[in-house]
Amino acid sequence: MIDEPIQDISTVGVVGAGTMGAGIAQVAAEASLAVLMFDPVEGATGRARARIAGFLERKVEKRQMTAEDVAAAAARISSVASLDELAAADLVIEAIPEDLELKRETFRRLDALTPRAILASNTSSLSIARIAAGTTGPERVVGMHFFNPVPLMALVEVIAGPLTAPRVVDSVALLARQLGKTPVVAADTPGFIVNRVQRALYLEAYRIFEEGAAEVAAIDDAMRRIGFRLGPFELADVVGTDVNLAAGEAIFAGFYGDPRYRPAQVQRRVVDAGRLGRKAGVGYYDYGSDGARGAPWQSLQRPEGGPRVATLDAAQIEARILAAIVNEAASAVADGVAAPEAVDTAMRLGTNWPEGPLAWGERIGLGSVTGTLDALHAGVPDGRYRVTPLLRAVADQGASFFADQA
Repeated sequence: MIDEPIQDISTVGVVGAGTMGAGIAQVAAEASLAVLMFDPVEGATGRARARIAGFLERKVEKRQMTAEDVAAAAARISSVASLDELAAADLVIEAIPEDLELKRETFRRLDALTPRAILASNTSSLSIARIAAGTTGPERVVGMHFFNPVPLMALVEVIAGPLTAPRVVDSVALLARQLGKTPVVAADTPGFIVNRVQRALYLEAYRIFEEGAAEVAAIDDAMRRIGFRLGPFELADVVGTDVNLAAGEAIFAGFYGDPRYRPAQVQRRVVDAGRLGRKAGVGYYDYGSDGARGAPWQSLQRPEGGPRVATLDAAQIEARILAAIVNEAASAVADGVAAPEAVDTAMRLGTNWPEGPLAWGERIGLGSVTGTLDALHAGVPDGRYRVTPLLRAVADQGASFFADQA
Protein backbone atom coordinates (compact mmCIF):
# COMPACT_ATOMS: atom_id res chain seq x y z
CA MET A 1 0.00 0.00 0.00
CA ILE A 2 1.05 3.61 -0.58
CA ASP A 3 0.86 5.40 2.79
CA GLU A 4 0.54 8.93 1.35
CA PRO A 5 0.07 10.59 -2.03
CA ILE A 6 3.13 10.84 -4.22
CA GLN A 7 2.87 14.49 -5.17
CA ASP A 8 6.48 15.20 -6.05
CA ILE A 9 7.72 12.66 -8.58
CA SER A 10 11.37 13.35 -9.34
CA THR A 11 12.53 10.08 -10.94
CA VAL A 12 10.66 8.23 -13.67
CA GLY A 13 11.43 4.74 -14.87
CA VAL A 14 10.53 3.82 -18.46
CA VAL A 15 10.28 0.18 -19.52
CA GLY A 16 10.56 -0.12 -23.29
CA ALA A 17 12.76 2.04 -25.51
CA GLY A 18 10.72 1.98 -28.69
CA THR A 19 8.96 4.96 -30.23
CA MET A 20 6.58 5.48 -27.32
CA GLY A 21 9.10 4.79 -24.57
CA ALA A 22 11.65 7.16 -26.11
CA GLY A 23 9.01 9.87 -26.45
CA ILE A 24 7.96 9.49 -22.82
CA ALA A 25 11.59 9.62 -21.69
CA GLN A 26 12.13 12.78 -23.74
CA VAL A 27 9.21 14.75 -22.32
CA ALA A 28 10.08 13.65 -18.78
CA ALA A 29 13.68 14.79 -19.19
CA GLU A 30 12.54 18.10 -20.68
CA ALA A 31 10.38 18.57 -17.57
CA SER A 32 13.52 18.30 -15.39
CA LEU A 33 12.80 14.76 -14.20
CA ALA A 34 15.48 12.10 -13.89
CA VAL A 35 14.77 9.20 -16.26
CA LEU A 36 15.86 5.57 -15.94
CA MET A 37 15.24 3.72 -19.20
CA PHE A 38 15.25 -0.07 -19.55
CA ASP A 39 14.79 -2.33 -22.54
CA PRO A 40 15.84 -6.00 -22.68
CA VAL A 41 16.83 -5.71 -26.35
CA GLU A 42 20.54 -5.07 -26.62
CA GLY A 43 21.29 -1.59 -27.89
CA ALA A 44 17.66 -0.43 -27.76
CA THR A 45 18.17 2.22 -25.09
CA GLY A 46 21.24 3.55 -26.87
CA ARG A 47 19.31 3.92 -30.10
CA ALA A 48 16.47 5.60 -28.23
CA ARG A 49 18.83 8.09 -26.63
CA ALA A 50 20.34 8.87 -30.03
CA ARG A 51 16.85 9.55 -31.46
CA ILE A 52 16.01 11.74 -28.49
CA ALA A 53 19.25 13.69 -28.97
CA GLY A 54 18.32 14.26 -32.60
CA PHE A 55 14.85 15.54 -31.69
CA LEU A 56 16.29 17.86 -29.05
CA GLU A 57 18.89 19.23 -31.47
CA ARG A 58 16.11 20.14 -33.88
CA LYS A 59 14.52 22.15 -31.08
CA VAL A 60 17.74 24.14 -30.87
CA GLU A 61 17.60 24.74 -34.62
CA LYS A 62 14.01 25.98 -34.25
CA ARG A 63 15.04 28.12 -31.26
CA GLN A 64 12.63 26.25 -29.00
CA MET A 65 15.44 25.25 -26.61
CA THR A 66 18.97 26.44 -25.95
CA ALA A 67 21.97 24.18 -26.43
CA GLU A 68 22.53 24.26 -22.68
CA ASP A 69 18.94 23.14 -21.99
CA VAL A 70 19.29 20.30 -24.49
CA ALA A 71 22.51 19.11 -22.89
CA ALA A 72 20.89 19.19 -19.46
CA ALA A 73 17.82 17.26 -20.65
CA ALA A 74 19.92 14.60 -22.38
CA ALA A 75 22.03 14.19 -19.25
CA ARG A 76 18.93 13.41 -17.19
CA ILE A 77 18.32 10.17 -19.16
CA SER A 78 20.21 7.10 -18.00
CA SER A 79 20.12 3.61 -19.45
CA VAL A 80 19.86 0.78 -16.95
CA ALA A 81 20.71 -2.86 -17.54
CA SER A 82 17.92 -4.51 -15.55
CA LEU A 83 14.51 -3.92 -14.02
CA ASP A 84 16.16 -4.07 -10.60
CA GLU A 85 17.77 -0.70 -11.26
CA LEU A 86 14.35 0.94 -11.46
CA ALA A 87 13.93 0.57 -7.70
CA ALA A 88 14.86 4.24 -7.24
CA ALA A 89 11.97 5.44 -9.42
CA ASP A 90 8.92 7.16 -7.95
CA LEU A 91 6.91 6.20 -11.02
CA VAL A 92 7.53 3.47 -13.60
CA ILE A 93 5.83 3.76 -16.98
CA GLU A 94 5.60 0.58 -19.05
CA ALA A 95 5.71 1.09 -22.83
CA ILE A 96 6.13 -2.42 -24.22
CA PRO A 97 4.12 -4.25 -26.92
CA GLU A 98 0.34 -4.68 -26.48
CA ASP A 99 0.50 -8.23 -25.16
CA LEU A 100 -1.46 -8.84 -21.96
CA GLU A 101 0.66 -11.70 -20.63
CA LEU A 102 3.89 -9.83 -21.34
CA LYS A 103 2.59 -6.78 -19.49
CA ARG A 104 1.31 -8.83 -16.56
CA GLU A 105 4.67 -10.54 -16.14
CA THR A 106 6.45 -7.17 -16.31
CA PHE A 107 4.15 -5.70 -13.67
CA ARG A 108 4.53 -8.77 -11.48
CA ARG A 109 8.30 -8.23 -11.48
CA LEU A 110 8.03 -4.47 -10.99
CA ASP A 111 5.65 -5.06 -8.08
CA ALA A 112 8.36 -6.96 -6.23
CA LEU A 113 11.23 -4.66 -7.21
CA THR A 114 9.58 -1.28 -6.64
CA PRO A 115 7.24 -1.72 -3.68
CA ARG A 116 6.48 2.00 -3.25
CA ALA A 117 6.43 3.30 -6.83
CA ILE A 118 3.35 4.05 -8.88
CA LEU A 119 3.18 1.55 -11.75
CA ALA A 120 1.68 2.95 -14.95
CA SER A 121 0.91 1.24 -18.25
CA ASN A 122 0.92 3.07 -21.57
CA THR A 123 -1.54 0.53 -22.95
CA SER A 124 -3.97 1.90 -25.52
CA SER A 125 -6.66 -0.72 -25.03
CA LEU A 126 -5.82 -3.48 -22.52
CA SER A 127 -7.65 -3.68 -19.20
CA ILE A 128 -5.76 -2.06 -16.31
CA ALA A 129 -7.52 -4.47 -13.92
CA ARG A 130 -6.20 -7.47 -15.84
CA ILE A 131 -2.68 -6.02 -16.00
CA ALA A 132 -2.78 -5.29 -12.25
CA ALA A 133 -4.04 -8.79 -11.44
CA GLY A 134 -0.47 -10.07 -11.36
CA THR A 135 0.55 -7.66 -8.61
CA THR A 136 0.09 -7.63 -4.85
CA GLY A 137 -0.73 -3.92 -4.90
CA PRO A 138 -3.31 -3.24 -7.63
CA GLU A 139 -4.17 0.06 -5.94
CA ARG A 140 -0.91 1.55 -7.26
CA VAL A 141 -1.42 0.40 -10.86
CA VAL A 142 -2.85 2.95 -13.28
CA GLY A 143 -3.10 3.59 -17.01
CA MET A 144 -1.14 6.48 -18.50
CA HIS A 145 -1.89 6.41 -22.21
CA PHE A 146 0.26 8.81 -24.22
CA PHE A 147 -0.35 9.49 -27.91
CA ASN A 148 2.14 9.28 -30.75
CA PRO A 149 4.29 11.29 -31.31
CA VAL A 150 4.56 11.85 -27.58
CA PRO A 151 6.49 15.15 -27.69
CA LEU A 152 3.83 16.72 -29.94
CA MET A 153 0.51 15.26 -28.77
CA ALA A 154 -1.10 17.13 -25.89
CA LEU A 155 -3.31 14.39 -24.43
CA VAL A 156 -2.72 11.74 -21.77
CA GLU A 157 -5.56 9.38 -20.87
CA VAL A 158 -5.30 8.53 -17.17
CA ILE A 159 -7.06 5.19 -16.67
CA ALA A 160 -8.39 4.37 -13.22
CA GLY A 161 -8.68 0.63 -12.72
CA PRO A 162 -11.38 -0.64 -10.34
CA LEU A 163 -8.82 -0.96 -7.55
CA THR A 164 -6.61 2.03 -8.40
CA ALA A 165 -6.32 4.39 -5.43
CA PRO A 166 -7.68 7.92 -6.10
CA ARG A 167 -4.42 9.41 -4.83
CA VAL A 168 -2.57 7.46 -7.53
CA VAL A 169 -4.88 8.81 -10.25
CA ASP A 170 -4.41 12.35 -8.91
CA SER A 171 -0.63 12.00 -8.76
CA VAL A 172 -0.39 10.75 -12.34
CA ALA A 173 -2.72 13.48 -13.60
CA LEU A 174 -0.55 16.05 -11.81
CA LEU A 175 2.57 14.60 -13.43
CA ALA A 176 0.94 14.74 -16.87
CA ARG A 177 0.43 18.49 -16.38
CA GLN A 178 4.06 18.81 -15.32
CA LEU A 179 4.99 17.18 -18.64
CA GLY A 180 2.99 19.82 -20.48
CA LYS A 181 0.09 17.49 -21.27
CA THR A 182 -3.64 17.71 -20.69
CA PRO A 183 -4.83 14.71 -18.64
CA VAL A 184 -8.33 13.27 -18.94
CA VAL A 185 -9.43 10.63 -16.45
CA ALA A 186 -11.27 7.63 -17.87
CA ALA A 187 -12.71 4.42 -16.48
CA ASP A 188 -11.15 1.06 -17.27
CA THR A 189 -13.43 0.02 -20.15
CA PRO A 190 -12.65 -1.29 -23.67
CA GLY A 191 -10.90 1.37 -25.74
CA PHE A 192 -11.03 3.92 -22.90
CA ILE A 193 -12.18 7.21 -24.51
CA VAL A 194 -10.25 7.84 -27.71
CA ASN A 195 -9.99 4.35 -29.20
CA ARG A 196 -13.64 3.65 -28.37
CA VAL A 197 -15.12 6.82 -29.85
CA GLN A 198 -12.78 6.83 -32.83
CA ARG A 199 -13.94 3.29 -33.63
CA ALA A 200 -17.24 4.81 -34.79
CA LEU A 201 -15.40 6.96 -37.35
CA TYR A 202 -13.70 3.95 -38.89
CA LEU A 203 -16.59 1.51 -38.76
CA GLU A 204 -19.23 3.74 -40.30
CA ALA A 205 -16.82 4.59 -43.11
CA TYR A 206 -16.19 0.89 -43.71
CA ARG A 207 -19.93 0.18 -43.71
CA ILE A 208 -20.61 2.90 -46.27
CA PHE A 209 -17.89 1.46 -48.49
CA GLU A 210 -19.03 -2.15 -48.10
CA GLU A 211 -22.59 -1.16 -48.95
CA GLY A 212 -21.27 0.24 -52.23
CA ALA A 213 -22.64 3.65 -51.31
CA ALA A 214 -19.33 5.50 -51.74
CA GLU A 215 -15.75 4.82 -52.77
CA VAL A 216 -12.77 5.05 -50.43
CA ALA A 217 -11.48 8.39 -51.72
CA ALA A 218 -14.96 9.96 -51.71
CA ILE A 219 -15.43 9.05 -48.03
CA ASP A 220 -12.04 10.47 -47.07
CA ASP A 221 -12.62 13.62 -49.09
CA ALA A 222 -15.99 14.17 -47.42
CA MET A 223 -14.53 13.99 -43.91
CA ARG A 224 -11.63 16.28 -44.76
CA ARG A 225 -14.17 18.74 -46.12
CA ILE A 226 -15.59 19.26 -42.62
CA GLY A 227 -12.26 19.69 -40.90
CA PHE A 228 -10.74 16.25 -40.30
CA ARG A 229 -7.03 16.28 -41.13
CA LEU A 230 -7.27 12.77 -42.56
CA GLY A 231 -10.17 10.68 -43.74
CA PRO A 232 -10.80 7.34 -41.99
CA PHE A 233 -9.06 5.22 -44.64
CA GLU A 234 -6.08 7.58 -44.77
CA LEU A 235 -5.90 7.51 -40.99
CA ALA A 236 -5.98 3.71 -40.89
CA ASP A 237 -3.02 3.69 -43.28
CA VAL A 238 -1.10 6.03 -40.96
CA VAL A 239 -1.90 3.97 -37.86
CA GLY A 240 -1.25 0.69 -39.69
CA THR A 241 -4.10 -1.41 -41.01
CA ASP A 242 -2.94 -4.37 -38.92
CA VAL A 243 -2.81 -2.26 -35.76
CA ASN A 244 -6.22 -0.78 -36.57
CA LEU A 245 -7.75 -4.22 -37.08
CA ALA A 246 -6.21 -5.62 -33.88
CA ALA A 247 -7.55 -2.70 -31.85
CA GLY A 248 -10.98 -3.14 -33.39
CA GLU A 249 -11.04 -6.86 -32.67
CA ALA A 250 -10.00 -6.23 -29.05
CA ILE A 251 -12.78 -3.69 -28.53
CA PHE A 252 -15.34 -5.97 -30.24
CA ALA A 253 -14.33 -8.81 -27.91
CA GLY A 254 -14.34 -6.45 -24.92
CA PHE A 255 -17.98 -5.62 -25.62
CA TYR A 256 -18.87 -9.32 -26.01
CA GLY A 257 -19.67 -9.14 -29.70
CA ASP A 258 -21.91 -6.06 -29.69
CA PRO A 259 -22.74 -5.41 -33.39
CA ARG A 260 -21.89 -1.74 -32.95
CA TYR A 261 -18.20 -2.65 -32.74
CA ARG A 262 -18.04 -5.49 -35.28
CA PRO A 263 -14.94 -5.13 -37.50
CA ALA A 264 -15.46 -4.94 -41.25
CA GLN A 265 -14.50 -7.51 -43.85
CA VAL A 266 -12.54 -4.91 -45.81
CA GLN A 267 -10.19 -4.54 -42.84
CA ARG A 268 -9.31 -8.22 -42.89
CA ARG A 269 -9.04 -8.20 -46.68
CA VAL A 270 -6.48 -5.40 -46.70
CA VAL A 271 -4.41 -6.88 -43.86
CA ASP A 272 -4.41 -10.38 -45.38
CA ALA A 273 -3.09 -8.86 -48.61
CA GLY A 274 -0.12 -7.49 -46.69
CA ARG A 275 -1.22 -3.93 -47.29
CA LEU A 276 -0.37 -2.63 -43.83
CA GLY A 277 -0.47 1.09 -44.57
CA ARG A 278 2.17 3.75 -45.00
CA LYS A 279 4.82 1.70 -43.23
CA ALA A 280 4.50 -0.91 -46.01
CA GLY A 281 4.04 1.57 -48.86
CA VAL A 282 0.59 0.15 -49.56
CA GLY A 283 -2.66 0.08 -47.61
CA TYR A 284 -6.08 1.30 -48.61
CA TYR A 285 -4.02 3.53 -50.90
CA ASP A 286 -0.80 3.09 -52.83
CA TYR A 287 2.04 5.39 -51.75
CA GLY A 288 4.97 6.73 -53.73
CA SER A 289 8.60 6.47 -52.71
CA ASP A 290 8.27 9.98 -51.28
CA GLY A 291 5.29 8.91 -49.17
CA ALA A 292 2.78 10.80 -51.30
CA ARG A 293 -0.70 9.27 -51.41
CA GLY A 294 -1.63 7.70 -54.71
CA ALA A 295 -4.78 5.97 -55.90
CA PRO A 296 -6.84 3.57 -53.76
CA TRP A 297 -5.96 -0.10 -54.04
CA GLN A 298 -7.29 -1.30 -57.38
CA SER A 299 -8.97 -4.31 -55.81
CA LEU A 300 -11.19 -1.96 -53.81
CA GLN A 301 -12.63 -0.39 -56.94
CA ARG A 302 -16.17 -1.44 -57.93
CA PRO A 303 -16.48 -3.28 -61.25
CA GLU A 304 -18.35 -1.48 -63.99
CA GLY A 305 -21.87 -2.59 -64.81
CA GLY A 306 -24.37 -4.58 -62.76
CA PRO A 307 -26.80 -3.31 -60.13
CA ARG A 308 -25.55 -0.66 -57.70
CA VAL A 309 -26.97 0.99 -54.62
CA ALA A 310 -27.56 4.71 -54.62
CA THR A 311 -24.34 6.67 -54.18
CA LEU A 312 -24.17 8.97 -51.17
CA ASP A 313 -23.06 12.55 -51.67
CA ALA A 314 -20.54 14.22 -49.34
CA ALA A 315 -23.21 15.67 -47.04
CA GLN A 316 -24.88 12.27 -46.60
CA ILE A 317 -21.53 10.60 -45.85
CA GLU A 318 -20.75 13.27 -43.27
CA ALA A 319 -24.18 12.97 -41.65
CA ARG A 320 -23.87 9.20 -41.21
CA ILE A 321 -20.36 9.25 -39.80
CA LEU A 322 -21.02 12.19 -37.49
CA ALA A 323 -24.18 10.51 -36.18
CA ALA A 324 -22.19 7.37 -35.36
CA ILE A 325 -19.49 9.40 -33.63
CA VAL A 326 -21.93 11.43 -31.52
CA ASN A 327 -23.83 8.28 -30.56
CA GLU A 328 -20.66 6.53 -29.41
CA ALA A 329 -19.50 9.56 -27.44
CA ALA A 330 -22.88 9.66 -25.69
CA SER A 331 -22.61 5.93 -25.01
CA ALA A 332 -19.21 6.44 -23.37
CA VAL A 333 -20.70 9.13 -21.11
CA ALA A 334 -23.69 6.92 -20.27
CA ASP A 335 -21.36 4.05 -19.37
CA GLY A 336 -19.47 6.27 -16.93
CA VAL A 337 -16.23 6.22 -18.92
CA ALA A 338 -15.75 9.97 -18.58
CA ALA A 339 -17.63 13.24 -18.28
CA PRO A 340 -18.86 14.94 -21.46
CA GLU A 341 -16.19 17.64 -21.24
CA ALA A 342 -13.48 15.00 -20.86
CA VAL A 343 -14.75 13.03 -23.87
CA ASP A 344 -14.74 16.11 -26.09
CA THR A 345 -11.31 17.21 -24.85
CA ALA A 346 -9.88 13.74 -25.46
CA MET A 347 -11.14 13.59 -29.03
CA ARG A 348 -9.87 17.05 -29.90
CA LEU A 349 -6.42 16.61 -28.38
CA GLY A 350 -5.89 12.88 -28.89
CA THR A 351 -7.05 12.73 -32.52
CA ASN A 352 -6.86 16.35 -33.69
CA TRP A 353 -10.58 16.37 -34.47
CA PRO A 354 -11.79 19.87 -35.31
CA GLU A 355 -14.48 19.75 -32.63
CA GLY A 356 -15.51 17.53 -29.73
CA PRO A 357 -18.21 15.05 -30.82
CA LEU A 358 -20.82 16.03 -28.22
CA ALA A 359 -20.44 19.76 -28.85
CA TRP A 360 -20.50 19.01 -32.57
CA GLY A 361 -23.69 17.00 -32.18
CA GLU A 362 -25.36 19.83 -30.31
CA ARG A 363 -24.30 22.32 -32.96
CA ILE A 364 -25.78 20.33 -35.85
CA GLY A 365 -28.80 19.33 -33.75
CA LEU A 366 -29.18 16.21 -31.63
CA GLY A 367 -32.62 15.63 -33.16
CA SER A 368 -30.99 15.42 -36.58
CA VAL A 369 -28.44 12.94 -35.20
CA THR A 370 -31.10 10.65 -33.69
CA GLY A 371 -33.16 10.93 -36.88
CA THR A 372 -30.22 9.75 -38.97
CA LEU A 373 -29.59 6.84 -36.60
CA ASP A 374 -33.27 5.85 -36.51
CA ALA A 375 -33.41 5.76 -40.31
CA LEU A 376 -30.30 3.59 -40.47
CA HIS A 377 -31.64 1.28 -37.73
CA ALA A 378 -34.86 0.80 -39.68
CA GLY A 379 -32.83 -0.57 -42.57
CA VAL A 380 -30.34 -2.60 -40.49
CA PRO A 381 -32.07 -3.47 -37.19
CA ASP A 382 -29.24 -5.54 -35.69
CA GLY A 383 -28.41 -2.99 -33.00
CA ARG A 384 -25.43 -1.29 -34.55
CA TYR A 385 -27.44 1.91 -35.07
CA ARG A 386 -29.49 1.84 -31.87
CA VAL A 387 -29.64 5.26 -30.28
CA THR A 388 -27.98 5.49 -26.88
CA PRO A 389 -30.81 6.21 -24.38
CA LEU A 390 -28.90 9.16 -22.93
CA LEU A 391 -28.58 10.73 -26.37
CA ARG A 392 -32.30 10.18 -27.01
CA ALA A 393 -33.22 11.78 -23.68
CA VAL A 394 -31.01 14.84 -24.16
CA ALA A 395 -32.32 15.29 -27.71
CA ASP A 396 -35.99 14.87 -26.76
CA GLN A 397 -35.66 17.33 -23.86
CA GLY A 398 -33.85 19.91 -25.95
CA ALA A 399 -31.16 19.81 -23.27
CA SER A 400 -27.35 19.81 -23.33
CA PHE A 401 -24.64 17.37 -22.30
CA PHE A 402 -22.81 20.27 -20.69
CA ALA A 403 -23.97 21.64 -17.36
CA ASP A 404 -23.24 25.26 -18.18
CA GLN A 405 -25.47 25.06 -21.25
CA ALA A 406 -28.32 23.00 -19.79
